[in-house]
Amino acid sequence: MQISINTADPRPIYVQIMDEVRRAIVLGSLRPEDPLPSVRHLSSDLRVNPNTVAQAYRELERAGTVYVRRGQGTFVAQTGAGEAERRDMVRGVAERALVEAHRSGVSAQELIEAIREAAASRELPTLAGQS
Repeated sequence: MQISINTADPRPIYVQIMDEVRRAIVLGSLRPEDPLPSVRHLSSDLRVNPNTVAQAYRELERAGTVYVRRGQGTFVAQTGAGEAERRDMVRGVAERALVEAHRSGVSAQELIEAIREAAASRELPTLAGQS
């Protein structure tokens, strides 16, 4: 599992870690019962405080995305993957785009049109063909 942190991203680091885990589940690089890196290992890789990774894992556990096997680590839950995770990820992407658009003086409608135009120019038929 590849997790990257963007220091320019206004989201807290623990939220970025949560989003990266959810993205890995949606994309299938993490499957139910797969182990997550240990808190110590991931915090060392990302060069963040272990408490930050622990907070991300606690929030994911609270959401039912992962579970803890005492003494063994943190694992992807059976019910954590799937459509709900995908909806959460899409909603997060949309919310971040809306916040950035608002900061730039762009309305939601203008943003939607720009996304459709960008999708059309990149030949993404699932987005370009929808109205």
